[in-house]
Amino acid sequence: MEATAKIDISTPAGRKIVKKLEKHKKLVKITYPFPVGEDGTTEETFSVDEVFAELDKKLKNYYGVDE
Repeated sequence: MEATAKIDISTPAGRKIVKKLEKHKKLVKITYPFPVGEDGTTEETFSVDEVFAELDKKLKNYYGVDE
């Protein structure tokens, strides 16, 4: 027998419940789904070009390189 519950982990009480459940690894499987945006993709999605552009900017700033 299985039960499915949705717990709001943005509250202290929700996080406390999840911590208690995580202690029972053999019995409980917890998944954290990614939030989905209006276009159906996850909100945390970035293109390859966006990632490399941000990385390039941070490395140039860190090493003091200007082009």
